Amino acid sequence: MSSAHHPRFRAFTPRDLDGLLRRVSLTDDQRLALRAVSSVLPFRTNAYVVDELIDWSAVPEDPIFRLTFPQAGMLPAPDVRRMAGLLARQAPKAEVLRAAHEIRMRLNPHPSGQLDANVPVHEGRRLTGLQHKYPETVLVFPRQGQTCHAYCTYCFRWPQFVGEADLRIATDDIAATSAYLRAHPEVASALITGGDPLVMSTDVLRRYVEPLLEIDTIRSVRIGTKSLAFWPYRFTTDRDADELLRLFEQVVASGRHLALMAHFTHPQELRPPVVREAMRRVRDTGAVIRCQGPLVAGINDSADAWAELWEETTSLGAVPYYQFVERDTGPQGWFGVPLARGHAIFRNAYARVSGLARTVRGPVMSAMPGKVCVDGVAEVAGEKVFVLHLIQARDPDLVDRPFFAAYDEGATWFTDLKPAFGAARFLPGLEAG
Repeated sequence: MSSAHHPRFRAFTPRDLDGLLRRVSLTDDQRLALRAVSSVLPFRTNAYVVDELIDWSAVPEDPIFRLTFPQAGMLPAPDVRRMAGLLARQAPKAEVLRAAHEIRMRLNPHPSGQLDANVPVHEGRRLTGLQHKYPETVLVFPRQGQTCHAYCTYCFRWPQFVGEADLRIATDDIAATSAYLRAHPEVASALITGGDPLVMSTDVLRRYVEPLLEIDTIRSVRIGTKSLAFWPYRFTTDRDADELLRLFEQVVASGRHLALMAHFTHPQELRPPVVREAMRRVRDTGAVIRCQGPLVAGINDSADAWAELWEETTSLGAVPYYQFVERDTGPQGWFGVPLARGHAIFRNAYARVSGLARTVRGPVMSAMPGKVCVDGVAEVAGEKVFVLHLIQARDPDLVDRPFFAAYDEGATWFTDLKPAFGAARFLPGLEAG
């Protein structure tokens, strides 16, 4: 794509945070509190997000500011005070890191069995850069793709980005990945994820993609990415943008379904013209863009935001896919929305959109047993209950079987729920908590 305008990517990290926050009226103590949060949870943004997506006149309420900049409430107040005190007295780096590590370990860094139940074993070796939770799908975490163009404040993969090797899921052993997939012909779909695989150059991404095309049992390739929202120039004017699109065409030409699993959180991310151009270029390769994101307090917890997001992505040729529930890790206490309110938001938004946009499923919890969907609230046998089902499950026998949980207005996650009617379990093989 020829263009006189070739923006260069410029990242901002914690060392830039104080300067960026001087754009708004915050006291020294308020800025220090946000720096304290960024010393525990990851912070990274870029010039495109800062200059094109954030409405600085609306800060601190602006949704993209909340999406990318730390908030004091993301950590318990005593932890914020502790880290702020260390920073204020310029404590030794080792002391700051020790304190940050202690706090992180209390934030459930790897929920839903990611480091135990999901790690596959091949020929006696644990493949720690792969995740195999569902029989037909394997997730691949390329070592070079374990960062993003900008970090979402609520990200459930925050441990990937805090510089602690023991918390990171990553691999560069492409041969072992291929061997595992060949040994498991039930796997039909490979999801390349991170971080964001599209921070990698096309040459590096190709090293992970092309071997998948040599495995007959792999019928679909997915790439999880936030780049359409946070750096759409990856598809338009980046040095190897055209090469990336040719790689997409190669996957499609091989007979596979190629899905760009695009993470959109708020309709504000869709407004710059470059996003629309990037989406058009991706679709022209034959790839399908499927859009997903979580319901997050203070950012998109309104039916208006979701109805606009689903209708707009549909009009741009993308497919609304999942609305997720904020996961039980990191700052869930700050960003989580109770399931009852979350379903009301989903239902109100769903009722406003056309049938084409009603491909979306939600609200969905990616919990230990699988993807648990909240279908609604009802009264059954005189008891108010949540109606739920598993869209996907570790045990395929549990998929699409309705079950009931006792209504709990404050529940925010699957483990908060109890079986309805005094039962000991939700379904045979699906235990409470």
